[in-house]
Amino acid sequence: MYDYDLLVVGSANADLVIGVERRPGAGETVLGSDLAVHPGGKGANQAVAAARLGARTALLARVGDDAHGRLLLDSQREAGVDTVGVLVGGAPTGVALITVDPSGDNSIVVSPGANGRLTPEDVRAAGCLFQGSRVVSAQLEIPLETVVEAVRSLAPESRFVLNPSPPRPLPREVLAACDPLIVNEHEAKVILGDSAVGDSPEDWARILLAKGPKSVVVTLGAEGALVASAEGVSRVPAVQVDAVDTTGAGDSFTAALAWRLGAGESLAQAAAYAVRVGAATVTKEGAQASFPTAAEVAGS
Repeated sequence: MYDYDLLVVGSANADLVIGVERRPGAGETVLGSDLAVHPGGKGANQAVAAARLGARTALLARVGDDAHGRLLLDSQREAGVDTVGVLVGGAPTGVALITVDPSGDNSIVVSPGANGRLTPEDVRAAGCLFQGSRVVSAQLEIPLETVVEAVRSLAPESRFVLNPSPPRPLPREVLAACDPLIVNEHEAKVILGDSAVGDSPEDWARILLAKGPKSVVVTLGAEGALVASAEGVSRVPAVQVDAVDTTGAGDSFTAALAWRLGAGESLAQAAAYAVRVGAATVTKEGAQASFPTAAEVAGS
């Protein structure tokens, strides 16, 4: 019935990465490693991660007619992603400036570029992609009105997964469609806003659920994840690894979770698999280059 296991609606960036001994403070200059350029962006990352795991994947995004755009298209096609929905032109390709310290933690500044020109009209023109997709995943590196239109374009039986990054307050229509809403601690607190926030992820998840999502997943980094729905709240244990670079780990987690939910697994089962995928991702440098295959996850 479905042409795709997963349709990703989101951003495509060139990641410009520099390794640093420590991230600079205000007014400070630090020396870093040679500049490395990698294909990235939360949308493009999720599409590649899902395709590498074996999901039939399509990407709806916009890139510039430039070298960075060609790099992104090549990486999608190499991973097996259907790029029929990738639009070209309108602005330069988006760029992410990333510093990575020796512990693997990163700081990121994004110039949206063409991502900011992915419009609700583009979503409506891609209606056949939405009708043919079992699960639709989105993030917030594209205009919020475009994400709203993606929600309105869902096929009747499709599932919508949202990682609200970078975080901002969400309209009720979007929250109500999320199954699940996937957040880390920072994203949870931004979306909760003035709502009473407890000290534990369980508190955040319960309050977020009350705002309308069908389910919520809170990612906890080295501590695993937490899943919450009308059936209750439970923890998903972490997989212990030596982290090299956390860039892209959240994207691979979201992609794996969305794919396994579409395959019929429970939220807890899908999250447990996604934790293993995220753990495998942080053991290698880069974003897309670090995403594991299903065979690699099975052997981990």
